[in-house]
Amino acid sequence: MTFDDGPHAAGRDSNNFTIQALEVLRVNEIAEYIALDELNAARRLVKKVFSSVKRLKQFPELGRIPPELDCSKYREIIVGLCRVFYRVEQSKVYILYVMRGERQLRKYSLDERAQGNS
Repeated sequence: MTFDDGPHAAGRDSNNFTIQALEVLRVNEIAEYIALDELNAARRLVKKVFSSVKRLKQFPELGRIPPELDCSKYREIIVGLCRVFYRVEQSKVYILYVMRGERQLRKYSLDERAQGNS
């Protein structure tokens, strides 16, 4: 997906970049929770997540290997309260999972999502 097309274009594969529609919804769910207290903070978070993910098109190695997954094919970027997990495969970036930072990562969650992109 190219984020120039907006979040409703999720699932399309364009410019070597894809995102699962579920992960766009997950970002929105996190933002809705934040919006209960602070609407502007929620809007800033969504913009920041999408702009950070968009940078991965040019810099796919920008993120780090998650500390819980030493020597992994998965990478993550931290954006505000969110951890955005992705993998790079054959010059394509796959956004696999978005979660709140305080939640515990379960590797099988990434593996299940990766299976959906293969």
